[in-house]
Amino acid sequence: MDVITPRGGLWKLAHGRSLELGETATIMGILNATPDSFSDGGRYASVEAAVDESLRMVEQGAKIIDIGGESTRPGATPVDAAEEQRRIMPVIEALARRSDCLISVDTYRSETARMAVGAGAHIVNDIFGAQKDPAIAEVAATTGAGLVLMHNGRERETLPDVIDDQFLFLKRSLEIARKAGVPEEAIVLDPGFGFAKDGPENLILIARFAEVMALGHPLLVGTSRKRFVRGAIGREDPEPDIASAATSVLLRERGADIIRVHNVPANRDALAIADAMRRALKGDRW
Repeated sequence: MDVITPRGGLWKLAHGRSLELGETATIMGILNATPDSFSDGGRYASVEAAVDESLRMVEQGAKIIDIGGESTRPGATPVDAAEEQRRIMPVIEALARRSDCLISVDTYRSETARMAVGAGAHIVNDIFGAQKDPAIAEVAATTGAGLVLMHNGRERETLPDVIDDQFLFLKRSLEIARKAGVPEEAIVLDPGFGFAKDGPENLILIARFAEVMALGHPLLVGTSRKRFVRGAIGREDPEPDIASAATSVLLRERGADIIRVHNVPANRDALAIADAMRRALKGDRW
């Protein structure tokens, strides 16, 4: 059996931090400081609740906490920059005071990204791959933040082949980042599961995921509790965490470095088996 080795490498982040990727799966815990996210909206509306949940995920094994203030589910009500910042800035500031965990800000706005890194965030996670607000790449370049460029099919025509469209979109995102001066070692790519992709397209993207590695950067994935996961199991379970963990393992086997999840323990244990299998195939013993 062939072993697909993740891209890995040292991910350069803001505030002099870095993260070694590759040998074991890196878990990014999701913290939605929103009232309307599809599975946990309103659950962490207070700063105290949000920070407590973040610290709990870190204790369970998350190395990164990804904090967002605007729901990205289909049909969600947009919020302006001021409201997004009102929701997330106190959480980032409080978490940075209480923990040395890595903090990611989930935003596509350069203004919010700059404020978040100034408050202690290390990573900017942009669901529009620096194509909605290209100045976000300049923020990453000037602050030294790690930059996640996500593929997104919304607000545009997409190519019929899911992998062809990955290359079309993400190559443009990489051009924007490089032109802004973002170092190669600061960039991670995300194929954007669920963003203007139907159920079969998401499953095909999982099956062909290793092809995305040709873009030459570490890969982050987020399938946790997505609609296509619920569709695949044929049940409208709002928290299909066992099924989500199965997709995490499939993607880890195909080269994913970072797994973005809601349920840290379920994914931690499933990914531990996937990584143990990879080590066994390389001849390691325990």
